Amino acid sequence: MNLPPLPDEAVVLGAHAADWRGAVREAGRALTRSGATRSDYADRMIAVIEEFGAYVVIAPGLALAHARPGRDVLHEGLAVVTLAEPVAFGHPHNDPVNVVLGLAVANAEEHVASVANLANVFNDAGAVGRLARARDAGEVRALLGIDGGAA
Repeated sequence: MNLPPLPDEAVVLGAHAADWRGAVREAGRALTRSGATRSDYADRMIAVIEEFGAYVVIAPGLALAHARPGRDVLHEGLAVVTLAEPVAFGHPHNDPVNVVLGLAVANAEEHVASVANLANVFNDAGAVGRLARARDAGEVRALLGIDGGAA
């Protein structure tokens, strides 16, 4: 499987977020720390959800925050944020969310490929729960099937 790298800086475990915007901001900060995006990418991810709704909540407990390729994307990147307390995004079936994936892509082809590869990981109904309970970045990478990735 071909997923973006997941350096330690892009993994945040047990984050506290007051609401879905805070959770998405955590993912945005992780993408920025990893060098994949500039800080304003988080604002674009939030704007996508405000415009199109909670479709980013792709499975029970799991949100895939992202935005279209843009100048604030330096290179393809992935972030994983687990939440100490789940937050509602407004999805009728998959709320509340306790795992937020942040995805940054530089072009449309990367977007399609990354989303398809992530979907394969989450075909396993227990994957979200295992991610939510992960204790370190290495365990997160193992659960996602990402080799290495440590910065």
